[in-house]
Amino acid sequence: MSTDPVLEFYFLNWEFHDKPSGSVWRNQEKLQRDHHSLVMDFITLFLIVSAFCTASAQQNVSRSSFLTPTTNSTWLSHSGLYAFGFYKQGNEYAVGIFIHGIPEKTVVWTANRDNPPVSSNATLLFASDGRLVLQMGQEQLAVVADSSGSASASMLDSGNFVIYNSDQAIIWQSFDQPTDSLLPSQRLLAGHELFSSISDTQHSTGIFRLKMQNDGNLVQYPVDTPDTAAYSYFATSAGGFGDNVTLNFDPDGRLYLLNATSFNIGNLTEGGYPTEDTIYLARIDADGIFRLYSHDLKQKGSWSILWPSSYDECNPKGLCGLNGFCVSNDQKADCVCLPGFEMVQQGNWTAGCERNFTAESCKSKNGDITHNMQEVANTVWEDVSYSVLTVPSKDSCKKACSDDCNCEAALFKDRTCKKQRLPLRFGRRQLGDSNIAFVKVSTSTPTAPTGNMKRENKKELRVDIIIIGASFVAFGCMMLVISGFVFYKNHFRYRKLSCVGNVEVSQEFAPRSFTYSELEQVTGGFKEEVGRGSFGAVFKGAMSNGEKVVAVKRLEKVLAEGDTEFQTEMKVIGRTHHRNLVRLLGYCHDGIHRLLVYEYMSNGSLADVLFTPEKQPCWDERMGIARNIARGILYLHEECDEQIIHCDIKPQNILMDEYGCAKISDFGLAKLLKQDQTKTFTGIRGTRGYVAPEWHRKLPITVKADVYSYGIVLLEIICCRKNVDCNLPEKEAILEEWAYYCFETGDITKLLGDEKVDNKQAERMVKLGIWCIQDEPSLRPSMKKVLLMLEGTVDIPIPPSPASFLSAI
Repeated sequence: MSTDPVLEFYFLNWEFHDKPSGSVWRNQEKLQRDHHSLVMDFITLFLIVSAFCTASAQQNVSRSSFLTPTTNSTWLSHSGLYAFGFYKQGNEYAVGIFIHGIPEKTVVWTANRDNPPVSSNATLLFASDGRLVLQMGQEQLAVVADSSGSASASMLDSGNFVIYNSDQAIIWQSFDQPTDSLLPSQRLLAGHELFSSISDTQHSTGIFRLKMQNDGNLVQYPVDTPDTAAYSYFATSAGGFGDNVTLNFDPDGRLYLLNATSFNIGNLTEGGYPTEDTIYLARIDADGIFRLYSHDLKQKGSWSILWPSSYDECNPKGLCGLNGFCVSNDQKADCVCLPGFEMVQQGNWTAGCERNFTAESCKSKNGDITHNMQEVANTVWEDVSYSVLTVPSKDSCKKACSDDCNCEAALFKDRTCKKQRLPLRFGRRQLGDSNIAFVKVSTSTPTAPTGNMKRENKKELRVDIIIIGASFVAFGCMMLVISGFVFYKNHFRYRKLSCVGNVEVSQEFAPRSFTYSELEQVTGGFKEEVGRGSFGAVFKGAMSNGEKVVAVKRLEKVLAEGDTEFQTEMKVIGRTHHRNLVRLLGYCHDGIHRLLVYEYMSNGSLADVLFTPEKQPCWDERMGIARNIARGILYLHEECDEQIIHCDIKPQNILMDEYGCAKISDFGLAKLLKQDQTKTFTGIRGTRGYVAPEWHRKLPITVKADVYSYGIVLLEIICCRKNVDCNLPEKEAILEEWAYYCFETGDITKLLGDEKVDNKQAERMVKLGIWCIQDEPSLRPSMKKVLLMLEGTVDIPIPPSPASFLSAI
C-alpha cells in the first residue's frame, strides 16, 4: 500500500468487492483483463451499430433553425424521451437538456448555467456559421456551443446533444461538458468534475463537486477547496492502478472505474438492474451527495434512489454554510446556527449564518468585558487557527479567547486550545467527539433556551409574567409623566453654558447647536489643527472640563444654505448611529461660520495607517477594516431613517478609533458642497481617483457611486498602496489597472509584495474589488452583497474587465 497519507485516507473510505490477494489476485487480474477485453470489443461493436441505426432514424437540426421559449421550444430525440431547448426556471427560462418523456421533467444538463435566465423574448439560434447562440433580438447573450463550421445537430436518444461537421463527424457534444449529472454511456474523464446545483429548481453552480482526479481517485469536495484529503468527504482509492482513470456508467445502472487499458479497477455499484422500460441517472445533488437514480417508464411515480455515496446527509462539508453546523437525526440533516447568529437567507442554509447583533469592541473604554463565551459541544470544524495553546482545562481555553480581542471562537480538545476568527465553516455535530467550540457572544444577545419546560413551570411563568408586566406598566406610566416634564423644560430652552470653560454636549439631544465663540473656547482659539480635508480643517478640542475630547471641523466652500435647511441636514446626520460611523455631536451655524463637532478619533485616518509602512496592519486586520467600512456604508444606504449617499468615500474620510475600529466620517455633507467640490481629478491618463465615472457623464448618481469608491479603497487596503502612485513603473502606477492585470495573468502575489497571504482569500478580495469598480453601475454589487462576499457567505464570480471605460474617457 502507498505510504502517501492522502492515498491512505482514500483507501479507508473504499472497499473492493471480493478482492483476492497474492498470486491469486494477479492470475485473476489477467483473466479479468482478457475477459474484459472481449466484453469491451462486443460493447464497442454494439455501440457502433446502435449509433448507425440511431443516426439513420434521428431528426437532424439544420443551420438557421431556431427555438423560442413559448413556441417551438425544443428539439426532441427520436423516441421523444429527451429534449434540448428551453425549460422553465422560475418565471423565466434556461437552455438545457431534460427528460421529456416522463411526467416529472428532469433537467440533466444546463447551458451557461451561471448566466441569468432569459425572458420569453429570447431565441436559441443554430446560426449560419455553425455556432449555437442565445440572443435577445439582435443582441447575442451567450454562446451555447462554439461549433463554427458545423453542418447539423441532433438530440440523441442517449440524452447526448451532438453537433456534426459536413462529414458527419462529431465536433461538439453535451456529454463532454457535464454539469451535475451523468447518463448511461456517458463518462467522467480524468481531471473533469461534476458540480452540484444550487437547488432542485435552480441549476446554477452549487457548493459541492465530484472530481475524477488524475491520480485515479474519485473524490467529493466542497467548491473552492484544495484537492486534498482534509477537505474530501467521499473518496475511492484507485492510486497505483493506472492513469487516465474514467468513471463509466452502463445502461444497467453500473457505475465503475476504468484505467487507460480498459481494466476495471473498482465498482461503485454492481449494476444488473432491469434495462427494459427503466432509465437511470447519476447526479451530485444540491445537498452534496452523489446518487444513482432509476425511473420506471411504465409508472407515473418519481425517481427511486438505488445508491448514495453517503447515507449520512451531514457528511458533505459546508452543507449548513458559514457559522452553521449540521446535526444528524436518523441520518437526516438539520442545520443550526452558532449562538448569537441567525440565517442570512430564510430557507437557504447554504448562505450560512450571520450575527444577529452589531458586534461592538470586545472591551469597553473602562476595560469592562462586553461579551460572554457560549459553549457548543460535540462539534467539529475546519481548523484555521491563528494561535494554538496548550491549556490545563476547557475553562482556561474559554478565558484565553475571552481575553483576546482578536479571538472570536476557540476549539478545545485534549488540552489543546485553538483560537479562531470568524467565520467558522464545515461544522457538524459528532456525538462522542470531545471537541468543544466556544463562541464569543455579545452580553446583549439573549441566550436561546436549552431544553423543554414542564407544564407546571409554564403556569408559574405566566403568573410571574402578569405580575412583572403590571409592575412595569405602573412604573412606565410614572416615568412617562417625569419624561414629559423634562422634555417640556429642555425643548424650549438650552442650558446656559458656563463662562469658565465647562462647555458640555448632551448625548441624548445631539446634535446640539453651538455658538462660534463657544467652539472657539472649546478649541483654545482653533490652535491645534489635527487634519485637513476637502471640507475644511479639523481642530482638536475639549469639553466637560477637559474630560471629553472632540474634533471640530470648520467647513469651507459650502453652499449658502438658510438656517433651516442647514439645521435640517444636521439633524438627519445626527440621527444616524452606527459603530462604524463617526458620531456627530453638534454643529455651529453662526453668521458666516459653519462648524461641526464630532467624537475624536485618536488613531487618525485610514490613509495615515495604510500608507505608513511602520503602521500597516496585517492582512487579517485589514480585512476587518474592509468589513467595518462596508457595514458603515450599508447602514447609510439601507438602514438609517433617510438614505444617505456619501459621495466621497476615500481613506482620508475613514477614521480609526482607539481600538483600531474603522469609522466613516463626512457622510451626509455632499448636499452642502459647491458643485465643483465633488469632482477631484488625478491627472494621470484620465483616471479620476475615487470618483465614479457617472459623475463626469452627468448621469444620475445612486448608491452605486459609493460602491465604486469602496472598490478603489478595498484595492488600496489589499495592496497597502495609493490608487495612483507616480513613483512606480507606468504599468503599476494606476492600481485598478494593475490589479486587473495581475488577476487576469493569475499572479495575485505581485499585489501583496512579500506578505504571506492565503492565495484563495487574496484572489477573492481582488475579484470583489474589480466587481465594485465596474464602469456600468448596474454591474456593481449592492453593499449588502459586498458585505456577504467579504464575510465569505456568497461566492464571487469571475469579474469582467473594468478597463473598458478608460478608453472611452
